[in-house]
Amino acid sequence: MTPEGKVKVLDFGLAKAMAAEAQANETYDSQSPTLSAMPTRAGVILGTAAYMSPEQARGKKVDKRTDIWAFGCVLFELLTGRQAFQSRDREGADTVQDIIARILQGEPDWQALPGTTPEKVRDLLRRCLQKDVTRRSRDAAEIRLQIEEALAAPATGGVVIGTRTGWRRMLLPVLGSTVLAAIITGIAVWQLRPAPPPSFVTHTVIPLREDNQLGGNFFPMLALSPDGTQLAYIAGSGTAQQIYVRAMDAIEARVLAGTERAQDPFFSPDGEWIAFFADGKLKKVSVSGGAVLTLCDVPSSRGGSWGVDDTIVFAPTNRGGLWEVPAAGGEPQELTKLNEGELSHRWPQLLPDGKTLIFTVATRADAVNPAASNEIAALNLDTGDTGEHKVVIRGGTFGRYVPTGHLVYYSAGTIMAAPFDPGRLEAGGAPAPVVEDVMSSTEGTGAGQFSFSNLGSLVYVAGGNQQAASSLVWVDRGGTEEPVNAPPRQYLRPRLSPDGQRLAVEIVGQKTDIWIYDLSQETLTPITFEGDKIQVAWTPDAKRIVYSSAGQADGTRRLYWKPADGTGSEELLTSNQYGFNAPSMTPDGKWLAWHVINPETSRDIWGLPLEGERKPRPLLQEPFNESAAAFSPDGRWLAYASDESGQSEVYVRSFPGLEGKWRISTEGGGGPYWNPNGRELFYRSGNKMMAVDVTTQPTFTPGRPTMVFEGQYNPDPTGQRPNYDVSPDGQRFLMMKRAEQQTDALTQINVVLNWFEELKQKVPAN
Repeated sequence: MTPEGKVKVLDFGLAKAMAAEAQANETYDSQSPTLSAMPTRAGVILGTAAYMSPEQARGKKVDKRTDIWAFGCVLFELLTGRQAFQSRDREGADTVQDIIARILQGEPDWQALPGTTPEKVRDLLRRCLQKDVTRRSRDAAEIRLQIEEALAAPATGGVVIGTRTGWRRMLLPVLGSTVLAAIITGIAVWQLRPAPPPSFVTHTVIPLREDNQLGGNFFPMLALSPDGTQLAYIAGSGTAQQIYVRAMDAIEARVLAGTERAQDPFFSPDGEWIAFFADGKLKKVSVSGGAVLTLCDVPSSRGGSWGVDDTIVFAPTNRGGLWEVPAAGGEPQELTKLNEGELSHRWPQLLPDGKTLIFTVATRADAVNPAASNEIAALNLDTGDTGEHKVVIRGGTFGRYVPTGHLVYYSAGTIMAAPFDPGRLEAGGAPAPVVEDVMSSTEGTGAGQFSFSNLGSLVYVAGGNQQAASSLVWVDRGGTEEPVNAPPRQYLRPRLSPDGQRLAVEIVGQKTDIWIYDLSQETLTPITFEGDKIQVAWTPDAKRIVYSSAGQADGTRRLYWKPADGTGSEELLTSNQYGFNAPSMTPDGKWLAWHVINPETSRDIWGLPLEGERKPRPLLQEPFNESAAAFSPDGRWLAYASDESGQSEVYVRSFPGLEGKWRISTEGGGGPYWNPNGRELFYRSGNKMMAVDVTTQPTFTPGRPTMVFEGQYNPDPTGQRPNYDVSPDGQRFLMMKRAEQQTDALTQINVVLNWFEELKQKVPAN
């Protein structure tokens, strides 16, 4: 430990074992005598003598119980300031032979333990240092239980350690061990006298693998386990984004198989499971890997929280209240109801008491960018009246209660904090900024890219409120990029005009509007001005654009069309309470199709005849999630995505009869889009652009999927709608990629250790 309070871990261990010659006859200083030899030789003694188990000292077969012995040696040293098997008189240097002799025949000096050491800890040490391996504690799980029992026992006094120097001497041998970190935490709980040195607030970063980038930033993409020992995050490396798990004391992360297209991971209270959303489902997987279990349908998630009673509270859509489902799976039940003026409840957090719920309320003031008018509410679930939630913060989102007595939340690139009383459900004092330059989720979902543990660690992604800037690029069939000379913006769902001369695209900011980019003139012009305009499509003659609007005072969603040259006013086509996603129009201009997100029936595809009375009707309303309808260039076929196989795949049916059904993708897919020649269908599978040749005469016949190119281009938030377009000749693809200035932020995770100390200094709370 340096004078500045920085900890440096110097662990040489057996690093030379693979190349060094045997040195069994040499004499070493007693502080760290180490024996090394070629590992292929049978019966050699290998290891640091002071921490060797008897079986290790004899050159016999070892297993994890040898680590338990070493753990006991270090714990003894932690409590006494001396090694368990060193000379008591300390006259002269110990040789390897001296130490091994005491390990095989002697006992530690149990009298050296402080008199106030709890009896359960003494018993723990004796179990760890049993010479008979069959009587020793078997693994670290047993040790953890014994530690918990020791901490739960009534305190009988403080263990006196002494000065900061004493702490350094104890900690140096054990830095980096997860189990020993639990012991150190336990000693703090025993209220040592005199007090240990103050906790140092440490800022650092965790770099991702060179070929990896954080992904899924439309939703929260990282989570810390409650005890702070495990970090889960969403990342991609040339394939579909997946969940990676990294122990905080490890160097490498490992991927959890079966978590492709995952969004918004969150831990169970015991840290053994990770729940997440993918393919229109709520799922869970063990942190150690294994089978991924589906819990229920979730059409368009907006966050979840796992309670101590093994109930998960979640937001199934971007409209409506919160629901709950058993963590083992089952039929979801509605939990909260909207009040007048509210559009959605999202980003829930169940407090450890099991009865207090914190969540974000999105209002009708700005449905697409709710952060500007969000409210953070609290609810006591014991009251039984789920409509009587209490607003505690206005103008914030993603509220989280911190054990320090604070409510933290996200606002315009900053984590804010205010004192909070969970018993009275009241925030007190003026909120203050505590962490700046924190990335937000995109498309107005209102989430901040941060997470913290109950023990005080914080992780976040830097980037502020403008993190989602993207560049437009053409990509040919060989994967070669050509930039489009348009300024970086928060683009979403680009749509080329049928002649390929203009581009209609959503630009997300303080408000979301539709803009037109002229590819020849290189001009970017807004076509709507009121905000909250999304989901654009062109009419076949390129004279008008179709788009949806969500921010109506009565809570309805409306579908309009408007002249594409900006002249004239918008005309209402139809309205509903669920929205109009990924609209597509037949080439004769007679039908318009889209999908809705209904909390009762999940995703369904609806159609609107544009001739006659214009009465919308369901086209596909099955017990699955159907989305992203796309009419073929001749209008005879309808492509769409469905999760009827258990994951999102692309299918085709005839239109208008909807007869027959052909599966197009084979290993997951979404965002279908037709080649303008009608003989090819494109879709995305993770980071891959896929293509399938199709013939329609005498019957519809799809070919085998082939990859066109692969790259880290912006996906649709749901992974199902097309977030790209195809040139009129079918040879180039208009894609979006993160602007260059955003790349660095997505290749590392910021970490603040002992963040609670910093929080308490900036915002004092009782």
